[in-house]
Order: sequence, then structure tokens, then C-alpha cells
Amino acid sequence: MPDAVLARRVEAVRRFSRLYTRRIGVLHEGLLRSALTLTEGRIIYEVAQGETTASRLASALELDSGYLSRVLRSLEERGLVERRPSASDARQNLLSLAPAGKAAFDKVDARSREEVGAMLAALDAAAQQRLVAALGEAERLLGGEATAPAPYLLRPHRPGDMGWIVHRQTVLYAEEYGWDGSYEALAAEIVAGFIRNFDPARERCWIAEREGAVVGSVFLMRASEEAGKLRLLYVEPAMRGLGVGRRLVEECIRSARELGYRRLTLWTNDVLVPARRLYEGEGFRCVKAEPHHSFGHVLVGETWELDLTRPFR
Repeated sequence: MPDAVLARRVEAVRRFSRLYTRRIGVLHEGLLRSALTLTEGRIIYEVAQGETTASRLASALELDSGYLSRVLRSLEERGLVERRPSASDARQNLLSLAPAGKAAFDKVDARSREEVGAMLAALDAAAQQRLVAALGEAERLLGGEATAPAPYLLRPHRPGDMGWIVHRQTVLYAEEYGWDGSYEALAAEIVAGFIRNFDPARERCWIAEREGAVVGSVFLMRASEEAGKLRLLYVEPAMRGLGVGRRLVEECIRSARELGYRRLTLWTNDVLVPARRLYEGEGFRCVKAEPHHSFGHVLVGETWELDLTRPFR
């Protein structure tokens, strides 16, 4: 990565950090108008989740054990934290909140919820969804608590989805395979035709959504009375390897059978190895391959077919 690109990204992260610390009041003398510092507030929060030990706190918060010991001593002297010997390990003391500590936690927790609620209330519902999805993605990328992807759902398409699908597919193919903007024209033509000529009796679109964000999609389009066509399958990188693509393809196959198609076809390219592997695993077979020059590259276009008259595997 060029140094200039990395420098711009570093500055973007720092700029967001400055904004966020200002918005959540980290720069104020006391955390959320309390007598607690930010570190003390985080320790109080962790202890409020249940009895713990100093070693667990040091690991969870990545704090120096000596520094943590001094902070805990201060919290004990102020009557906020209590400790008692562990019955199972004489070398450890169990930490819990004293009544005063519980009261302090409840007050700070309520203020935090109120302030975040007010911040969200200034946004409309769609913006709230985008913000929550973006923060969840940031947390996962940085290895936070949300390392396991949140559940996703499949839903029908609605206004605004098509432009997003064209945008994301174009960006991802450019980043991952170096395809040029001519792919965007092709994808736009496909989705425009789908919307313009949509036949709800013979066609479908599935949108994979997680926390309000689109993370994948696939289309079932009518090719003829007997043949349906699977088109524009894509899955966001963060969701790959979790079965999202397979579920989208399975839904397409299931609906094609239910709608009376005798076969399901698709067109792909030889470089799209993960997708080709998925199609093969679902019973598709490559029936035609031809070289072509598209999207700024020499590719091999492939037509795949699935015989829907055969029994379920």
C-alpha cells in the first residue's frame, strides 16, 4: 500500500477518534458527570457484570497490573469495590461492587443510555441502522466483542437495493479482480431490466441483511418458460465463509423448482473460483466455456446449468 494512502487512512481513523471522544464526553473531568475517571468507570462496569479477579480485569482491559492495583485500592478506599478471598483459589481475591459502587454504576449507566439515546434520536431510523451496522463492522474488524458476525436475514428487494447492489459489486470486483467500470454498466443493465420487467410469478430477488446493512444478494430471473437464470450473486467479504452464499443459491434453486422451471442456468467467469466451487457443490455443471475480453481483462466466460427435474440431492 502506498505511504500516502496509508497516511490518509490513519488520519481518517484519528479524525473519527477525536469526534467520538468528544461526543461521548471522554474529555470531561468526570465520566458522565460523575466522580469516576474513564478507567474507573470501565472497571466498575466490568465488576458490575459479576464477581471477578484483578488478573481477569487486567487481561480484559489490557491494563498494567501495578496500575490496576492502585486504581482498585482507590475504589476500595472510597467504598465502591469490595474484595473477599476466593474459596477455590487462596491466591485470588474476588472483586464485587459495594452498595455505593452499585449505586454509582446505576447512575452512570443510566446517563450513558440517555446520552446515546439522544444521539440516536437525532437520526432517522435508516441512519440509525447504518450507524449501528458500521460500528458493528468496526468492532469486528478491530477484534472486539462482536468478532462473531451477527445473525442475518433474507428478505425481498425494496426501493434503493438495486443501486447498492450495483455499487458494491462494481467496487468489490474492481478491488479483488481489477475489473474496470464496464462491469458497472452490465450490472446496471441487469438490475434495470429486472425492475422494469419484474414478473412476481416467475422471478425473485433475495437480499441478505445484517443489522440493517445489505451483505449479499442473488436474483432468479426468467430466461424462458422452462429455464430460470441465477444472476448477480454476491456476498460481502466480512460474511464470506459463513454459508451466506450457499443459502442464497439454495433459495434460488428451491424457488426455481417451486415456480416450475425445468432447469436453472447462470453465467460466470473462470476467475471467480469461490463462486464456481459453490455452484458445482450445488449440482450445477459447466456446459459451455468461451474466451472473451470484458471489464478490462481477457476472461473465460462459462455457462452453467442445473437440471431441476432430477430429485433433490
